[in-house]
Amino acid sequence: MILKPVYIALFVLVVSGCNTIKERPIQNPESQITKIKKAELMAEGFTAGVIQESAQKEDCQFTILVSEQNIQPYSLDPINLDEAYKKEGIVVFFKYRALRMMNRCERANPVEIQEIQIH
Repeated sequence: MILKPVYIALFVLVVSGCNTIKERPIQNPESQITKIKKAELMAEGFTAGVIQESAQKEDCQFTILVSEQNIQPYSLDPINLDEAYKKEGIVVFFKYRALRMMNRCERANPVEIQEIQIH
């Protein structure tokens, strides 16, 4: 007689302890904001790139490496890059205008930066 309520209580505890709803992994809200910001900037005509510094004498000191989907990566030589952006590895979004002048280095085409933002 006494065992019947104990078994019922145990059964209720076991059944209520089972969780059928899986917890969703917590998504980083900053990564969502970053994706949205990147999409907005790309829609506004910005190009994404990474600042690269070269120590070679015959090479441009600072270039921007642009890696777009389905296109081979290419380098641009910004002739008017501000000192604040002259740091290796900075991810930037920028608008530029191609220049019709001789290349200052072999691997990059000269461009004029019209607008730039650090990502």
